[in-house]
Amino acid sequence: MKHRLDPWALVLAGGDGSRLQSLTQNNEGVSVPKQFCSLQGGPSLLAAALNRAGAIAPRDRLCAIVAGQHRQWWADGTLDDLPDSNIFVQPSNRGTAHGVLLPLVKIAARDPNAIVVLLPADHYFRNEATIAASLSRATVLAAENSDAIHLLGVEPDAADSELGYILPSPNARCRSRRIVRFVEKPKVAQARRLIELGALWNVFIIAASVRTLLSLYSPSFDATIAAMRDAEGAELDELYRSLPEIDFSRDILEGNEAKLRVLTVPRCGWSDLGTIDRIALMVRYFEEERAVLGRSPDAPNMTPPRGSLMGEYIRRHSRAEEPLSFSHPPALIFGPNLWTHEAKLP
Repeated sequence: MKHRLDPWALVLAGGDGSRLQSLTQNNEGVSVPKQFCSLQGGPSLLAAALNRAGAIAPRDRLCAIVAGQHRQWWADGTLDDLPDSNIFVQPSNRGTAHGVLLPLVKIAARDPNAIVVLLPADHYFRNEATIAASLSRATVLAAENSDAIHLLGVEPDAADSELGYILPSPNARCRSRRIVRFVEKPKVAQARRLIELGALWNVFIIAASVRTLLSLYSPSFDATIAAMRDAEGAELDELYRSLPEIDFSRDILEGNEAKLRVLTVPRCGWSDLGTIDRIALMVRYFEEERAVLGRSPDAPNMTPPRGSLMGEYIRRHSRAEEPLSFSHPPALIFGPNLWTHEAKLP
């Protein structure tokens, strides 16, 4: 079935960013979820994600799922360009499965034939042009084959044991390939082997019809889906209090591999910015780039400002007695349009 190429984009912005809490505490001791922080000054990660999503979806189809307890940060104007009906507020965190399900149910009620692209709010892409092209391709594929669910998988830079991997089928002629299996946080040796077999990093970007996405949820979710259609305010609060915490990747995607396809994204300087170590690695890239460009460490306007993730990391570690340590430091490669790295594996 053919669909008009006018997709919905849903930015997933309800996470708590708990792994970075020690880095994102404000002056009152409150940890700001990382999607509301900037990486090195400038727009927040959420604002950057909305801009990324806006490259493939019109304003009236650009949506975000946020958490009620984060209102002080998302109500600061970041979402002002979105229609009020496109801001979905979950009363509490009940896992990514419900965080995805609520907006899907609401979108399906308005547009049963919708093509939807899901994007995280707190990731970083050095090369936005590369990810934009891949998002566009995934949207086209989802429109051409509305029975399949298309995930983006980034070509790995290194054997990273803290990331999730997608192992695709070996058929290199397909624009998107079937998925053999998911592997979450493998040991380094296993990650190396997976990369040798053609595995890709799972960046949790998905394009599919809303019908097919909802079909991933087993019949045990039918009552929840029915309740979510019309629930608002206190009724939605009560519904969420009864929901268990369920993970979308582990509990929904895994086991549905027959419906899934993966589209390869060339290296694009991606990071999920999920841990202190990843922020440290971004600081290292920053310092290396500055050295490659021949700029003095004391050059003005080059240090990420306080309040940014990189700026806070630098500030809090500037007096450390020991040098920064990296488990598997990569050899850095810089080009005119790409900031990425290659790992020299033993």
